[in-house]
Amino acid sequence: MTKKNKVIYWISTLWLALGMVSTGIVQLLRVQSEGAVAPPGVYGITLLGYPVYFLTILGVWKLLGVIAILIPKFPLVKEWAYAGFFFAMSGAIFSHIAVGSPLVEFFPSLLLLVLTVLSWYFRPDNRKMISVTTQA
Repeated sequence: MTKKNKVIYWISTLWLALGMVSTGIVQLLRVQSEGAVAPPGVYGITLLGYPVYFLTILGVWKLLGVIAILIPKFPLVKEWAYAGFFFAMSGAIFSHIAVGSPLVEFFPSLLLLVLTVLSWYFRPDNRKMISVTTQA
């Protein structure tokens, strides 16, 4: 792995982790800002047409996914975490598009999706699944 690829991997992975941890915590705590009608996560999830309990599910899985991609070893678990991040973020983007949200509403999901793909693509060999091929 080249030094450039290693830098791209770690920058994208750390930004991805920061984004997933911060949004996961907000989703779990359902923090309400002063003067707001509903907490941002609750308002957003109901605007998209999903039940509020999805916030707990998403928050827990985001935190577990971050742990999975940051700890060494367990490449299969990392693949599942990356897949989960990809599906969650692409689902968020398409949900925003479906309800007619402006770009500013789904830009954070788009950014996290791009970071997920970059982190997955540039991950070091020791964080990848080993493929076994057989000869016929």
